[in-house]
Amino acid sequence: MEAIIIILVINLFIFFSVNVRPDWLIFLSLTPVEVWSHPWQLITSTFTHKDLFHIFANMFTLYFFGTSVLQLLGARRFWIVYLVGGIMGSLFFVALAPITGTKFVSAIGASGAVFALGGVLAMLRPQMRVMVFPIPAPIPLWAAVLGGFVLLSFIGGIAWQAHLGGLLFGVAAGYLFKQHRF
Repeated sequence: MEAIIIILVINLFIFFSVNVRPDWLIFLSLTPVEVWSHPWQLITSTFTHKDLFHIFANMFTLYFFGTSVLQLLGARRFWIVYLVGGIMGSLFFVALAPITGTKFVSAIGASGAVFALGGVLAMLRPQMRVMVFPIPAPIPLWAAVLGGFVLLSFIGGIAWQAHLGGLLFGVAAGYLFKQHRF
């Protein structure tokens, strides 16, 4: 639980900081055309949020996925999934920027890291059932994670590329954990 609290505190600190000092957003955000001269953006962007709903949604999901992942894998592997998943999300956003026309678009948010947690959990506990509003009955976690990815991919201004990168890393890590190879 300590790892989740640390992530929550970092995200809240940066959230309040960029709302007090909006000029910091440019420094912390991931912008594909700047990333090779500003490599810290690959990680700082994953701890940066500008609006209240964005940070709430990511931290709420972090809490639920993260609690289960921590129990299953322990703190060390949790940190690996979270941090590498966030970086993979950033790398996917950068790699797909020329194709998607987002080379000059900045991205922020923990969604890539959170989708990595969702992906690893879906691989380790594919039959785990969860309630998802407005569906009246529990559904398999894998369907909720995949459905969340698909639904969010159709919303403008959402960095679906980062979600995809985090999700794919989480699924691969979950597979390796399940095979006892990682």
